[in-house]
Amino acid sequence: MSEHAIEAATEVFVAHRNLLFTVAYEMLGSAADAEDVLQETWLRWVEVDLTQVSEQRAYLVRITTRQALNRLRTMTRRKESYVGPWLPEPLLTAPDVAEDVELAESVSMAVMLVLETLSPTERAVFVLREVFDVGYEEIAAAVDKTPAAVRQIAHRARKHVDARRPREVVSASETRTAMESFWRVLETGDLQGLLDVLAPDVVLMGDGGGIKQAAVRPITGAWNVARFMIGGMRKNGLPVTVAPTVVNGAPGLVVHLDGELDGVIALQVEDGRITGLYYVRNPEKLSRLEAETPLTLR
Repeated sequence: MSEHAIEAATEVFVAHRNLLFTVAYEMLGSAADAEDVLQETWLRWVEVDLTQVSEQRAYLVRITTRQALNRLRTMTRRKESYVGPWLPEPLLTAPDVAEDVELAESVSMAVMLVLETLSPTERAVFVLREVFDVGYEEIAAAVDKTPAAVRQIAHRARKHVDARRPREVVSASETRTAMESFWRVLETGDLQGLLDVLAPDVVLMGDGGGIKQAAVRPITGAWNVARFMIGGMRKNGLPVTVAPTVVNGAPGLVVHLDGELDGVIALQVEDGRITGLYYVRNPEKLSRLEAETPLTLR
């Protein structure tokens, strides 16, 4: 391929890179694997004769989807031997992502966990159709199905996700208010204050990956979650600092223990109270965070 052709391919790829990364991340739940998929996509894209491609965006999405599907099937086998709950790799996102309500919800921890319950093909179809409004014929080409089959898969996946996703879409400002209250009580160790900000049926999920200590099963109920959070911080006996961030399209918290990055907490909020806490402590899922620039996903 000539130098001019490589430059042209690079320009198109870079223009669509954020979109391609988001497609791969929403399919995989792993930023590291999404980056690998983009590398594989680039290697295939640079070999394409662009003069024969009428819809460059669609062609790139098709390559990315196929590579992500291949990797997703491999990851499914890896997750079967994972120690404790598996949570998506937390993604630092630019503040403007939180203002795009539909996009922010689609990358939220709560919805990403729902996507984990779909088959690989259902997940690909749902992400392309519901998040990015890709046409059925384009999706069919990406997943090697007929448009009629894709319509059926999309309907089934949408019904499945709607039955399990949070009941309402919450604004970034409402989540931020709950997060700030949670932040204050964590730093002060105020047990009653924590109980006040947690919903009665709150669920805490921790992901240590067998490397860092974390609850091996979800913890449910405000009292149990509050006792676990406050007790764990007191037990460590080390200085804890908590800082706000934007994680997976919503306000969240970065936790440092004795000056070292300990984890990232994402929150799910409904009716002004926290209904879900997702605490990722697995170092393998945190290695990108301190060097990472917050992402714009489209």
